[in-house]
Amino acid sequence: MTTEAHTNPTDAAPVAQPGPAPRRHRPRVWLGVLGTLAAIIAGIWYTHQPAVAASHKLDTSGVVEVHSALAMRRDVPVYQEGLGTVQAFYTVTMTARVDGELMDVYFKEGQLVRKGQLLAQIDPRPYQAALDQAVATEAKDAAQLQSARQDLERYVELEPQNLSSKQQVGDQRALVAQLAAQVQIDRALISNARTQLDYTHITSPITGRTGIRLIDPGNNLLSSSTNGIVVVTQMQPIAVIFTLPESALGVINRALAAGPVKVMALSQDGKTLLDTGTVTVVDNQIDPTTGTMRVKATFPNPHDTLWPGEFVNAQVLVSEQRNVVTIPTDAVQTGPDGPFTYVIDANSTVQPRPITLGVQAGTFTQIVSGLTAGERVVTSNQFRLEPGSKVHTL
Repeated sequence: MTTEAHTNPTDAAPVAQPGPAPRRHRPRVWLGVLGTLAAIIAGIWYTHQPAVAASHKLDTSGVVEVHSALAMRRDVPVYQEGLGTVQAFYTVTMTARVDGELMDVYFKEGQLVRKGQLLAQIDPRPYQAALDQAVATEAKDAAQLQSARQDLERYVELEPQNLSSKQQVGDQRALVAQLAAQVQIDRALISNARTQLDYTHITSPITGRTGIRLIDPGNNLLSSSTNGIVVVTQMQPIAVIFTLPESALGVINRALAAGPVKVMALSQDGKTLLDTGTVTVVDNQIDPTTGTMRVKATFPNPHDTLWPGEFVNAQVLVSEQRNVVTIPTDAVQTGPDGPFTYVIDANSTVQPRPITLGVQAGTFTQIVSGLTAGERVVTSNQFRLEPGSKVHTL
C-alpha cells in the first residue's frame, strides 16, 4: 500500500515573484526628478530676482522722469493765417494772328523763355510777296506824283503869259493832291503788309516758362482759331491770393499803414517755408456769405518753389509782442478749469499752475499771467503727474 506524503502549505518554500527589486529602487528615481525640478525653479527665481527687485524699487520710489524747460522772455510774432492759391501775374496763350502753315517751333516744353524770344515760325512767303507788291505800288504812285508836280510847276510858270489856263492849273493841283494821297495809302499798305509778315514770327511777349506744346509743325493755323501753340506763364515774381476772416481787417490795415507787411508762404502741411513776400492789396469788399476777405501778396519766387495753381498756407505778420513770457507749447495742458502747466519747485516736486494764454508762435506760447520768467515747467509725461509728484528731469 502506497502511502502519499502530504505537506503543509505553510511549510512549503515561498515562490519567487517578479517586481520586488524594482520597487526597492523607485523612491530613488523620484528623489532625483524632484531634485532636478527644484534646481530649475531655483535658477529661474535667481535669474528674475534682480529685475523683480528693480521693478519693486521703481514702483515704490514714486519719482517720474520728465523733460522740462524754463519760462523765458522773448519777442513773439503775431500772425494771421489763411489758405491761398498761387497765381501768375501774366499767363499768355500764344496763338496765330495770321493764317498759314506752322513751319517750325523754337522752344522746348517747360523751357524758360525771355521776352521777345522767337517761339514759332509760320510760312512767311505769301506775306513777303504781299509786302513786295505794296512796295512796288508805292514806288509807281510816287513816280506819278513826281511827274504831276513837275507839270504843275510848268503850268504855274506859263500862266502869267496866258500859255496855260487857270483851269489847267487847278486840275493839275487836284491831280497832285490825289496822287499824294495815293502814295500815303500805299505807305499804309506797306506798313500793314510788313506787320502781317512780322506776325509770321511768333515771339514771347513776356519772360516766363512754357507749358506743353499744343500743336505740331506742319499744321495749318488760322487767326480766327482760339487754339494756341503754347502757354507761357510768368513765374518770377508771382502772386498768392488768400482769404482772412473779416475780423482781421483792422489789424491788416494798421500794419499796412505802418509799412510793408511781411507774408510767408508755407506748404500745405505748414512745415516747409516756400517763399517770403509782402502784401500787395486787400480786396475792396468782404464776401458776405463766408465773412472773409481776399488778400493778394507778391513773392519774388527765385527758385520756382511757388507754382501757379498750388495751394499754400499764408502767414501774415501783423505785429510783434515784445519781451513777453513764453513756454514751450508742449508744456500747456487743458483741465476742467482751463489751461494750466506743471511747475517744478526747488524740491523737485510739481504743482499745477493755472495760466492765461496769449498768442502761439511756432513751438512757443505766450503766457499773459500765471508764470514768471525763470520758472521751470514740465514738457513731457504730464499724464503720470499729480499735485506733489516727485520728478526727475532728464
